Amino acid sequence: MKILGKILLFGDDVDTEVIYPARHMIVTDRGEQAKYLFESLGPEWADKVARHPIIVAGWNFGCGSSREHAATALIGAGVRAVIAKSFARIFFRNAINNGLPAIVSGPISDTAKDGMQAELDLESGHCALAGKRLAFEPIPPYLRDLIRDGGLLERMKSVAKEKARAANAR
Repeated sequence: MKILGKILLFGDDVDTEVIYPARHMIVTDRGEQAKYLFESLGPEWADKVARHPIIVAGWNFGCGSSREHAATALIGAGVRAVIAKSFARIFFRNAINNGLPAIVSGPISDTAKDGMQAELDLESGHCALAGKRLAFEPIPPYLRDLIRDGGLLERMKSVAKEKARAANAR
């Protein structure tokens, strides 16, 4: 699995309330959720995120509440991966469970600049960035399958269909 795109850079301690405000929690459609991304930073931020499919941040990305909307709104906006020096655990699991790769990498975070083009290879654990090849922990095959299928729920549906096909083939 490869992801290619421009980077949008953030700092440390990006809170889920900043990513996705609580007052919009009633919205469940990911595309609609995307309209409210980083709303407190200004009206231009939702469009800015939509033009940058790779978010890179510092320490503790996704801290704050456990709202799943912080991950699903990013997906709705077209974000294909989030890279940070560290993640709040609940955001990390929410991202993976919804099909959004969350990659821990200090070297990428330290090298990245706004607007840089990056290419991530989730299988090999490498990122081409600024003429460098930076390593990160490869995403294990079972999580790559989950991400490829669009998240945990979609993966469970896919596995159920595979089992049903196998049972019918007997």
